[in-house]
Amino acid sequence: MIKLFSLKQQKKDGESGGQQKSTRTAAQLRITKDINELNLPRTCTTNFPDPNDLLNFKMIICPDEGYYKGGRFVFNFKVGPNYPHEPPKVKCETKVYHPNIDLEGNVCLNILREDWKPVLTINSIVYGLQYLFLEPNAEDPLNKEAAEVLQSNRRLFEHNVTKAMRGAYIGETYFDRCLNSN
Repeated sequence: MIKLFSLKQQKKDGESGGQQKSTRTAAQLRITKDINELNLPRTCTTNFPDPNDLLNFKMIICPDEGYYKGGRFVFNFKVGPNYPHEPPKVKCETKVYHPNIDLEGNVCLNILREDWKPVLTINSIVYGLQYLFLEPNAEDPLNKEAAEVLQSNRRLFEHNVTKAMRGAYIGETYFDRCLNSN
């Protein structure tokens, strides 16, 4: 009788243990689907530091046209437990002179904030980020200095972007010097 009880308990433990291993959150299921359906442009690649953790990954964007042509920009994606009901947290790890990316790496992209909808995917974010490099938006800036230069003097803006991509100091003092020298 005791053996029968212990066999039943072992079977029950085995079933629940198996279920725990295969139980995945809605966020994990959805990000797996999004990653499998990614249709990246040739200027973008993904990097999964931990192949078993799809909720944290990097996206590398290397624009082939526009102000940022030839640059390499790394974005860190952190997908939270409420995904797809909440957007992932996206930060730019690369220091960049851009009106929509501040010096801490915060990104101003409407679909990462108020315009996020659960039907949007990682692919939507990738194309939104890529578009920011093709058409920086001075109307909704995080880096107000860069936005002002973009609006007032596109040539100086392009010069500042080029200098910053070559590793020049990104901060008010460098850009103030550029403004004052022209």
